This record gives sequence, C-alpha cells and structure tokens, in this order.
Amino acid sequence: MADRTDLWLQNYVDERDGAALYEGLAKVERDPERAKSFRELAEGERRHCEVWRRKLERAGHPLPPELPSSRIRVLIWLARRLGTAAVLPMVVENESGDADKYERQGGEAELAIAEEEKEHRKVLVGMNRGEPSEPRGLIATRERWHRGGRAGAIRAAIFGMNDGLMSNLSLVLGVAGAGAEPRQLLVTGFAGLLAGACSMAVGEYTSVASQRDLLMRQVEIERREIAEAPEEEAAELALILKGKGVSTEQASRTAAEIFKSPDHALDTLVREELGLDPDDLGSPMEAAVSSFAMFAIGAIVPVLPFLFTRGLTAVLASAGLSFLVLASVGALVGFLSGTSMVRSVARTVGLAALAGAVTYGVGRLVGARLD
Repeated sequence: MADRTDLWLQNYVDERDGAALYEGLAKVERDPERAKSFRELAEGERRHCEVWRRKLERAGHPLPPELPSSRIRVLIWLARRLGTAAVLPMVVENESGDADKYERQGGEAELAIAEEEKEHRKVLVGMNRGEPSEPRGLIATRERWHRGGRAGAIRAAIFGMNDGLMSNLSLVLGVAGAGAEPRQLLVTGFAGLLAGACSMAVGEYTSVASQRDLLMRQVEIERREIAEAPEEEAAELALILKGKGVSTEQASRTAAEIFKSPDHALDTLVREELGLDPDDLGSPMEAAVSSFAMFAIGAIVPVLPFLFTRGLTAVLASAGLSFLVLASVGALVGFLSGTSMVRSVARTVGLAALAGAVTYGVGRLVGARLD
C-alpha cells in the first residue's frame, strides 16, 4: 500500500504543478483567447489533482504544502520575460510525458486521465503552432495567436552555446594531441571561435533572409489576389472556416464581414490560408547576432585555460571546464523539460567526451606521422 500511496502522491504533486503552471501562464498571456485556453487547462489539472487528493486522504496520507516546484517557478519567470510561446515547447513535452506515465500505471482513473492529458497536449501543440482553439472567435476579432519567433528561443540559445563549446573543444583537443605549442593552441582556439561564430551568423542570416523574402512574396501574391478577385478569396476563407466546424451560413457571414477591410482580409488569409504571421517573419540581423554571440560564448570556454597555463595541465583543465559547463547545460535542459537531469547530463557529457577523445586520438596519430 505504501508504494501505491507514494505513486498517488507523485501524481498529486505533478498535477498540482501543472495547474500552477497553466494558471501562471494565463496571468502572463496578453492574448485573451490564449489566456482562456490556459485557464481551461489549469481547471483540467485541478480536476486530476482532486482525484489523487481524495485517494490520499482516504489512505490517511498527509498532503505536502501548496508550493509549486522550482521548475514551474522558473518556467513562469521565463514566460514573464520572454512570452508564453518561449516555454510552450517544453510544456508540450511534459504533457506528453504525463499521458505516457498514466498509461503505464494502467488503472481506471489513470487511463481516463491519460486521455485528457492527450487532449491537453493537442491544445498545446496547436497553440505552439499558432492554431486557435476557437477559430471563429479568432478570425472575428483578429487576435494574434502565432508568436513563432520566440517559440524554442531558449533551446536555440542553449544549443547554440553547446555547439560552440563542443566544436571548439574538439578542435583544441585535436591540435593539442598533435603536439602544438601553447601559442599555436591559443591561435587555433580563437580562430576556431571566430570561424565558427561567423559561419553560424552568416548561415543564420542567409537562412532567415531567404525565408523572409519567400514569405513576403507569398503575402504580396495574396494581397494582389484580394485586390483582383475579392469574391473568390472571400469564398476561400468561408471554406476554411467551414473546415474548422463553422456553419455554412456563419462562415459566409464572417468572411463577408472580414472582407469589408482589405487589410483585415489580407491579415486573416495570410494566417489562415498560408499559416503565416505577417508580424513575425523574423529579423535576419537579430538571428545572425544572436547566433554569433551564443556560439562564441560556448567556444571561449575550452580556450580559457590556455590563457593561464600550458601543457598537459592546460589540456586537462580545458576538458574539465568544458565538461563542467556541458553538464550544467545538460542539467538545465533536463530541468526545463521535466525529464531526467541525470540522463540529460550523461548524454551531453558522454557525447562530448566521445568527440573529444576521437579528435585527440586523431591529432596524436597525425602528429606522430608528421614528426
């Protein structure tokens, strides 16, 4: 029975955390429809929480204090500063994990909750992609659901730094294995930092600029079609609304109302037909600068020990410092995602150690052949 109550207690805490998270996101969210969806999700989590509370009380098990976990507090803190879209990818992953957890437990209550958790995940996935839960209300009021520019921004920053660290660590260890002098190692490290950061920045600038040009062209084509054939475009919008469950009469009436304003019609069709947000097409320069900065921050870590020491001591210090930072990154990713921090750290550090060992070994082999 003790094992069962421990399981119920964990379920209770998880559901209570989920409710606190969605309630916090609802308070942060400025879009009324998205805030409403978060509140509805919070109500669902509270219902689940009650299931486990009643079981625990019947078993005479005390309930823990009503306090959200540190992960929930961090996610809400990030949402206040970066917007709810920035944390949604991590919330979606956690919701999927909850559904899987309840299916594994296999009880009647667990399976019922698992189905609701799957529905919660569908709502969150739709919000993450910019899809409204109430399309008629969205189109009629011209709400701005999609905020794709920030979705995943936290992870992009983390992994940008991770790429810089791992690539430059491998480079420095490979050159050190070949027997390079301390000055050569420093030059190699800084050259790798600048080359990698510039490459990332140029690649990101080109990618975002090309995508932006393509999307802007699509918007202009849509603008021209609205000007030349407004009746046909209104009919297309009505069909889209019907496909989302709106009645034929209401769809035609809503489309006609929207097309009274060409700008409103363009904005709605771009979002609904093309799946784009014209206000969030991305800035090539911002993407380039952020990519350069995050890669450089990671790439400087393996170089730092060579500024203060040399020889095998510097190599070991470089590897040790890099693995420490990588372990921190892995722990942060696991913490924010709600997955095992130990597994995330082991995976991150293990892959880095493998890459470093291979490049160091190849450097030793090449250096021995050149001597």
